[in-house]
Amino acid sequence: MAPWWYTASSALLLSVTAAAWPYSTYKSIDFQPPKLLINQTGPTDPGLIFLSTNGAVQPAGQAALIYDNAGNLVYEGPEEITSNFMVQKLNGSDVITFWAGDIMSIGFGYGTVHIFDSTYREIHTVTLTGKFVTPDNSTKTSYIDLHESNITPNNTLLVTAYNVTQHNLTSIGGSSSEWMLDSLFYEIDIATNEIVNSWSALDHEDDIPLTSSHQKLDSTAGTQKNPYDAYHINAITPTNNGHLISLRHMWSGYYIAENGSVMWQVSGKNGADFTQVGHANFSWQHDIRVWNETDEGMVLSLFNNANNPTDSEGPTTGVSLVIDLTNKTVTGLRSLDDSSDPIHSISQGSYQVLNETDGHVFMGYGSISKVKEYDGAGSVVFSGAFGPDNDVASYRGYRFEWSAVPFWKPSLNVTRTSSTGATVYMSWNGATDYDSWAVYSASSENSTNNQQISTAKRKGFETTVDVANLTTNYIQVVALQGSNVLGTSDIVSF
Repeated sequence: MAPWWYTASSALLLSVTAAAWPYSTYKSIDFQPPKLLINQTGPTDPGLIFLSTNGAVQPAGQAALIYDNAGNLVYEGPEEITSNFMVQKLNGSDVITFWAGDIMSIGFGYGTVHIFDSTYREIHTVTLTGKFVTPDNSTKTSYIDLHESNITPNNTLLVTAYNVTQHNLTSIGGSSSEWMLDSLFYEIDIATNEIVNSWSALDHEDDIPLTSSHQKLDSTAGTQKNPYDAYHINAITPTNNGHLISLRHMWSGYYIAENGSVMWQVSGKNGADFTQVGHANFSWQHDIRVWNETDEGMVLSLFNNANNPTDSEGPTTGVSLVIDLTNKTVTGLRSLDDSSDPIHSISQGSYQVLNETDGHVFMGYGSISKVKEYDGAGSVVFSGAFGPDNDVASYRGYRFEWSAVPFWKPSLNVTRTSSTGATVYMSWNGATDYDSWAVYSASSENSTNNQQISTAKRKGFETTVDVANLTTNYIQVVALQGSNVLGTSDIVSF
C-alpha cells in the first residue's frame, strides 16, 4: 500500500515498502486487521484498546479498531482513514467518536467527526463549513482537521482546522505575500452543528510571533500548494477560564482566555512565561491536557515526541508538568519511557492518564506502531505492537472501558465437512459482553422452530464449532451472556 503521508514538518514518514506483519483473517466476516502482538508483564487497568490504523495496512484493516487485552479484535469500523478514535461522554452517556476523511500530503486533514452510541448507531455527524482556502482550491464538504475532536462538559465539540492563508513572511526570511497555514480551533454545538466559538493563531501574531517557530521556512514551502506551517495546532482542552492549546511547531502550550486573548505560554525549550524547575523540557509535542486546575496552578500532561522527520532532541517520553501560577514556575513531575525499548516518534502520539489514584498511564506512540501502559512506579506493564515502525500508525492510542451491543446481527459462515457434518464460524463485530454461543439447525431459511445442536464458549473474535449428524442444510447461531440472548444471526444455508 502507498504511504499515508510524509512531510518534513510534522507528518508521518511511512516507507514505500512495508515489512511483513501478521494480519488476522476470518471466515465469518471480511476483515484483515493487523495483529496486535501483546507483551503483558504486570496488572493493567481495565479497558479495551482503541486504535485508528493507517499507512501500510491491508485495505480491509485500515479502520477504527478495538482490541482486548489479549490482542483479539473486538470491533472494526468501516474501511476508511480515521483518527482520534476514543470513548467520550455526551449528555452523561458513553459514546465513541472518531474523525474520518482525507489526509493532505502536508500534514493535516479535511473530514467529519462521527459519534456512535453503544449500539454503534451514528447519533451525530459533526461538520465544519465556511470560507476556507485549500492547497488546490478544492471545496470540501467539511473542513474539520484530524488532530482534535474533544467533547466538552457543555456537550459541544472542540475541533482543529487549518486554513491556507497569504501572509507577510518577511520576518522569517520570506516575502510579503507567501502562503502559510493558519491554525484554528472551533467549538461546535453537537446537536445543531452551529459554531459557538472560534480562534485563529494568526490573529494573535503579537503574542505568538512567527519568529518563535521551530519549523523554519525553507525553499520548498511558501506556495499555496505547499504552505508554510509555523504553528501546527494538534490539541485543545477546555479549562476553567478558556482553553489550553498545543502548537507543536512552537514547542509550546498556550492558555487562551474566553475572549481569545493569550493569557500565558509554557515552552518546552525555555519555559517562556515560567521558570523551568528540574527537567521540564519538551519538543514537537502532542496531546497536552489539563489536570487539577485551580486559581494557583494546574498539572499538564503531554506526549513529548522530541522528534520530527528532520530533527531529534532525544527519545520520546510521556511528561507531566506542574504549572505554578503564583510563583511562575513549571516543574517536571513525571517522565515516562521504556529504557528497554527507546522510541523516537517523529509524529502523532498520545498520553492518557488512566487513573490518578494508581498512577497508570497509557501511551500511543503515533508514527511508531506501539502502545504501552505504565504503572505508578513508571514500569511498563503492557506493550502492544501492530505494525513495523514508521510503516503503520495510529494517531492516538487509548485504553477505555466500553460496553456495546451492536444493532446488527452476528455473522455466520458454515463449511460442510461431510455429508452430515460441518464447521460453523461465528463472530459479532463490536459486541463486548456475550460469553458463549448456541448453534441451532433449522428446517428452512424462515424456520422459527429450530433445534439446538451445540454450544461453545466465546473464543476471541471468531469462534469455531464442529457439528455432526446434521439432517438439514440450515444453521443459525445465538450470542449469549449466561442464559440471556443478546443477538441472533440470520439462518444460513450451506
